[in-house]
Order: sequence, then C-alpha cells, then structure tokens
Amino acid sequence: MPVPVPRQRAIPAVECGQAPAASPDSGPSKEQAPPGTHQAENAATRRENTRENPTEKREKPTDTSTETSTGTSAGTSTSAGTSTSAGTDRAPTPGVRAESAAPTNLTVLLIEDDPAGSPIVPDLLDQSGKPIRVRTARNLTEAGRLLTDDVHCILLDLALSAPAPARTNTDGGGSGNGGDAEGDDELAVLRHVLELAPRHAVLALTSSSDAERGAEAVAVGAQDYLFRDELDGRLLSRAIRYAVERKRSDSAERRLAEGRLRAQENRRLERGLLPTPLLAGSPLRFAARYRPGRSRALLGGDFYDVVRTPDGTVHAMIGDVCGHGPDEAALGVELRIAWRALTLAGLCGDELLGTLQQVLEHERSDDEIFATLCAVDISPDGRRAGLCLAGPPSPLLSRPGTPARLLPYDNNGPALGLLPGARWPRMQVELGAEWSLMLYTDGLIEGHVGGGRERLGQDGMVELVRRQRAEGLTGEELLRATVNEVRELNGGELADDLAVVLLDRTA
Repeated sequence: MPVPVPRQRAIPAVECGQAPAASPDSGPSKEQAPPGTHQAENAATRRENTRENPTEKREKPTDTSTETSTGTSAGTSTSAGTSTSAGTDRAPTPGVRAESAAPTNLTVLLIEDDPAGSPIVPDLLDQSGKPIRVRTARNLTEAGRLLTDDVHCILLDLALSAPAPARTNTDGGGSGNGGDAEGDDELAVLRHVLELAPRHAVLALTSSSDAERGAEAVAVGAQDYLFRDELDGRLLSRAIRYAVERKRSDSAERRLAEGRLRAQENRRLERGLLPTPLLAGSPLRFAARYRPGRSRALLGGDFYDVVRTPDGTVHAMIGDVCGHGPDEAALGVELRIAWRALTLAGLCGDELLGTLQQVLEHERSDDEIFATLCAVDISPDGRRAGLCLAGPPSPLLSRPGTPARLLPYDNNGPALGLLPGARWPRMQVELGAEWSLMLYTDGLIEGHVGGGRERLGQDGMVELVRRQRAEGLTGEELLRATVNEVRELNGGELADDLAVVLLDRTA
C-alpha cells in the first residue's frame, strides 16, 4: 500500500523569516511579508487549511529553507513516522519556492484565538531591520508545545478564553461546580502563562477601552500592555525589544538580590558558628584573632574555644582541619562543639582527644582528612597547666623578665584521624604567677618572608612576638600587631586559615 503524503502548505513570512510564492490558483494575500520577502498566505487561509485537514495541524512543510534565527533545524514528519531535518536537500514541493530564509534575531510567540483569522500582529522588524519571527498558538496547550528556548517574548491576547477551573466534589457525590476563585479571575489566562513561562517576557494585548485591565496585567507580572486596535509594526517591535530587555534586567536584579540575601545569611550563620568563650569568674584575660584563607569568607577550617568548668579549671583549645574550604569549615565547627560538650562533661587529655578522633572519623567526607589540635587545661590557681598536642605547632609562653619561648613538644602525638587507636600524652607545664600563653595554628607561621620562598616559621614568629612585647604590646594589641606584621612579611593576604588565642594572667 502506498504511503499517503500529507498535503503541504507554505509557511507564512512572519513564522519562518521568508515567504514562498503563492500558488497560481490562490487569491491575493492579506498579510504583508517583511521587506525583502515574498507575500505569505494569510491567517484565514491557514486556519481553513487546518479545518479541512486536521491531521496537518502541526506538520511542517517540506521545504529547502533553514531557520537561521534560532540556530536549530525544524523537523518534517511523514505519516510513515520518519523524521527529516529542514535544510536537507530534497525535491522542491509544488507551490513552495525554495530560497534562503532571512535571518532573525528575535522570536515571538503570539497566543490568540481570533476565529475570524484577522491578522492581530503587523509586520515586525528588529532593531537591525531583520524580520522578527512570530509563532501563533490558539490556546495554552499549543503554546506549551511552541514555547521553546529560542522564544524571547510572548504576546498574549487577554481576550483569550481562560482554562476551565478544576471541578471539585464537595458532597461526596458526582462532580460539582465548586471550582476555585480563579475561574472568575479575568487575568486567569495571564497567570497560567506566567506559570508556564516564568523566564520569558510577556506583553499583554487588550482593547483601548480596557486600559485598566492592561494595568492590572502589568501588576500581575506582564512587562507591558498594548492596545491591539492601535498596533503598528514600529510600536510593537519597540515594545517587544523593551519587554525582553526589561525581563532580562528584572531577572538579573532578582538574582543579584537573592545572592545578597544568601551572602547575608551565610555571614550571620558563620558569625553564629564562631565561639563565645565561657570564662565567667576566671581572672584570666582572653583575646583571639581569626582570618579564613578563603576570599569573602568568615569561617575557615581553623577552630578554637575556651571554657571554664565548675571546678575553676580553664580549658583552651585550638585546631586546624586540613584544607580551608566550606567542608573543612563545617567539620571544624563540629569538632569545636564536640570538644566543648566533652570538656563540660568532665573529659580531658587523652580520653577527650580519642573521642574527638572518633567524631572526626565519622564526620569527615574522605579518609585522608585529618585535624591538628592543641588542648590546654589551666589549674584553678593559674600556676600550672596540662598540655596535649595532636600535631600542631607548640604554644608560645611569655613571662616578665624572660624572653618568649616555645613549650616543649617532645611528646607531640599524631594529628587526629591519622592513626587508629593513637594516644596523646598529657604534659605538665609550670606557668608561674604572671604569664601570657599564645595558641596558634600553622597559618601564622607558614607565610613567606619577603619575595623569596623562605617561610617565617616558629623561630621567626618567636622573635616577632618578643619584639612586640618589648614595645609594651599585650592582649588584643599584641595579636593585631603580630598578625599585621605577618601579612606584611608575606606581601599580602595569607593563603591558609589563621587562628590565634591569647590567655594572660597578671599577678
């Protein structure tokens, strides 16, 4: 049985950017093609052909032209189910002239259901004088099929019949007429279009006697409204370009506002995750400096905390998760909160660090992630301290009349997360009656000195602090001057996270 071939029809100029010549038996066209193109058959003829041949409603004609405005080729379907790409060489179709399409910059989707077939949209040209391609949909179902990514603007006739509201059953029997309030909304069809195409510009078309309805359409979400009985090509072309640019501007402004809100929320969250020392009743003075290595971040992989337990012991801790991204920052917060909870529960020394390692092993995203940590517990009288080191640099102790020095780190244990079942011995340290103890992460000592590759190191940091203390700096002033000088020596911002905690006791 021969395969039936559907009757072909010409594509109007406003739809494909070029108009084929009319067949000899056709009458004069009522639609004007864009400059430089042939006349196209009018909308009434298109609808008549569709009524005569319903199966041809969505079929593309076999044509040798290629749509250049969208960069994609339209497919042509046959009744046998095979698909052929437009632009492929084939025999010319009777009544259709094969010639190249005029390139277009904008594509418009017109949604209107005028049964008389009168042209609602005049000839349209973009800013460069090229024709604007217009697709026509008679209802929202067709609009959904034609609304592709290359559509820039939607022209919506507000006289279009709104979709029937959902019928609800309120009495448990058959269908009722309850519906929802949207069925009485004159702008229901516009609301449906805005839901269907949230990223597209929408121009509402209404009559000149119903300006109030057009203004309401803009309030609902349309970019502008126009009077359909006063349209001309120049006005409509300018309105389309304006609507597209306004939609782009609104979208960019919305994304910018959303980005600002997210940044503000992140800053509030990060500030909330920074510790609040619990030192009520302690004679010790506390100071801290914190600088994340990430640009525009408030929180990095370094973490610290200080708490005083009911027996008067002051516990201080500083740690560093390897890396300095958001995942490392989150893990550092978890370890800090776990340390505070375990400390307030009465754990210290090797038992506390062993439990923290279990937390790290369960929470880390990769088995290679580890964390260094220094924990100090200062006796209630303030003269002695217990020290546990899990891979960090040794704390710096300063006392009046003696130069600053590093505490011994011969019994330094491994970093958390490196060795299962590791132990961290607790060392006893004599502090004296008056002292200053500085805990810090390696971000303070790994900066460069000058323009070379030499690192500051612990020895350079010790000399720097000695000089600052000789100038009479203490507390916050000492930390601020130390961090600023380290940055200056590095020639700018440090690449790694940095945290410093200073505890002072005066006689």
